[in-house]
Amino acid sequence: MAKRTIRDVELTGKRVFMRVDFNVPLDGQGGIREESRIKAALPTIRYAMERGGKVILASHLGRPKGGPSPEFSLKPVAGALERLLGIPVAMAPDCVGSQVEEMVAGMSNGQVILLENVRFHGGETKDDPQLAAAFARLADVVVNDAFGTAHRAHSSNVGVARLVKPAVAGLLMAEEISYLDRVMANPERPMVAILGGSKVSTKIQVIRSLLERVDAILIGGGMAFTLLQAQGGQVGNSLVEPEMLEEARQALAKAKERGVSLLLPEDAVVARSLEEGGETRVMGAGAIEEGWMGLDIGPATIGRFIQALQGVKTIVWNGPMGVFEKPAFAQGTLAMAQAVAQSPALSVLGGGDTDAAAHQCGVADKVSYISTGGGAFLELLEGRSLPGVDILDD
Repeated sequence: MAKRTIRDVELTGKRVFMRVDFNVPLDGQGGIREESRIKAALPTIRYAMERGGKVILASHLGRPKGGPSPEFSLKPVAGALERLLGIPVAMAPDCVGSQVEEMVAGMSNGQVILLENVRFHGGETKDDPQLAAAFARLADVVVNDAFGTAHRAHSSNVGVARLVKPAVAGLLMAEEISYLDRVMANPERPMVAILGGSKVSTKIQVIRSLLERVDAILIGGGMAFTLLQAQGGQVGNSLVEPEMLEEARQALAKAKERGVSLLLPEDAVVARSLEEGGETRVMGAGAIEEGWMGLDIGPATIGRFIQALQGVKTIVWNGPMGVFEKPAFAQGTLAMAQAVAQSPALSVLGGGDTDAAAHQCGVADKVSYISTGGGAFLELLEGRSLPGVDILDD
C-alpha cells in the first residue's frame, strides 16, 4: 500500500479537494458532542493551508436519504473548524454546482471552504460519474484523508480521484496505511490478534484471514459462545448463531491445521439478564447453566489471555471482551486494554468499541495506534482491498 502523500505534491495556488471524515456525533441542539474526528484532520488541513493551497473540504454526515436534510448539515462543523483553526471557514450552500464553483474561483491561497454534506446527493454512495465530474471541476489536487470511508467506492473519494491527478493520501490516511501495512503486510512475529464483539458472523472472515498471518487469536465477547458450542460446550442462554456453527467448526479445524493457538474463554461472568444490579456469577465458559448467559470473560480467562501476550511483537485488537458499557461486564475488556498498553509490542486497535475501551481505561495514548476507521479496519483485517486507498497514486 505504498502511496504518494500530500507531502509529495506542489500545493501553492492549487485547489485542494480534500475528502475528510467529519461524520461526528451531534447533540440534537445544533452542537457537536465529540470533536475527535475534526481534530484528527487538522494536521492535513493546516499543512495544505501553510503551503498556499486553496482548501476545499468534503465530508458526509449521517445517512440522509439522498437529499438535503437540515439535521445532517455540516454547518456546526464549520463553526468548530473556525475555532480550532483560528481562521474564518466559509460554508458552501451545497457540495457541487455553479454557486460552489464561483465560491471556489474566488478563493485566496490558504483559505478554507467547507462543502455541504456530500450525501445530500443520492449519487454519492453510488460513485455516480456525473457527481464525480462535478467534484472534479472544483479540484486541481485530490487529497483523501478519510480512512473511515476508504472501504466504500463513493463519488467524493474514488470517483473524483479517478478524474483528477495527483490524487494522494493526507497525513492521517498515510499514518493509517503505514501502521496497517506493518500489521497486515509485514508483521513482526510473534503476532497475536484479539477479537471480540457480539456476533461471529461479522468476524468469521477476519478469523479466516488472520489464521494465515498470526501465531495466536484470543476470542472474547458474544462471538465466543458460538465457537464454544461448536466445540460441544454448554453455553446456557448465551448469544449463539446456530447457522454459523459449521463455519465455526471449520475455523477451529483450520487453526489446528495451521498450528495457530485459537484461545476461547475458559470461564465467563454470567447473569440472568443485562439489568443493573442483578446477580452475577462466574461459570465455566463451556458449562453455563440454563437461564444464565455469558456477558464477559472471567478472571481465569483474563489471566490466560494476558499470559498469551507475553513476548509478542505485534498485537492487533478489534472488539470488546464483553458488554463493557455495563460496569458489571467491563472487567475483561478493561483488563485487556491495560495489558495491551503495558506490552512493548506494536499494538494497533480498531473499531468504535475498542477505541472507547482504550479511552475509558485511560490508555489511548499508551497503545501504538488507534485506527479511525471501523469498517475499513475490519475489511483490511479480512484481507480485502480498500477502493479509497487503491485509487490513490502509487
